[in-house]
Amino acid sequence: MSDVHIVVLAAGKGTRMNSALPKVLLSLRPASTTVVVGHRADKLTAALDGRSGLSFVVQEPQRGTAHALMVTEEALRGAKGTLVLLYGDVPMLSGETLKHLVEHHESTGAAATLITAIVDNPQGYGRIVRSGERIARIVEERDASAAERAIREINAGIYAFALDTGSGPRNGPRRPFRPRTAR
Repeated sequence: MSDVHIVVLAAGKGTRMNSALPKVLLSLRPASTTVVVGHRADKLTAALDGRSGLSFVVQEPQRGTAHALMVTEEALRGAKGTLVLLYGDVPMLSGETLKHLVEHHESTGAAATLITAIVDNPQGYGRIVRSGERIARIVEERDASAAERAIREINAGIYAFALDTGSGPRNGPRRPFRPRTAR
C-alpha cells in the first residue's frame, strides 16, 4: 500500500448527526492527517490537543466539501500516494472499511473512489446519479429534482483520491473550483 494521507472534514455543524460537537474517527496509520475545522474549531482542536501527527486548517467561511478540500492545498503540497477524505460525522466507520477502500482504490488504479450506501430514507443526503454502472454526479438534496430525490443510493462521504497521477487532486486539490450547489 502506498502512503495514505487523511483529510477529515470537521468544519461543519454536524447536522447529519444532530450533534453540537464534531465527531472524528481516525483508524489508519497515515503519513499525514489534516483536520479541516471551522464551526466550533476551538472545541475540536481542544479535544484533539496532544494527539501526534495531526495538523489543522481552518475553513472560513464553510462553502461545502470541494471548498474544504481546497483549503488543504498547502498542507498536502507534494504529498504522494492516496488521499482519504471523510466527513467528521460519519457514524460507525471502521478501520477495516477505510483499509478496504484504499486497497480497492489502489488495485483498480482509479483517480477517485467513493463509498455509497443504499438506504430506506435518503433525506438530507447527496444522491448518487448513475449513467449505467458509472457515477455521473452527486446531487445534494436541495438541488435534486423529484426523480433524483427518489434515488436511495447516497454519498457516504468517504472518498479516496490518487495524489500522484495525472488525474485527481494531484499535489493537492485542483483549481479553479466552481460549486454547482444551492449553498
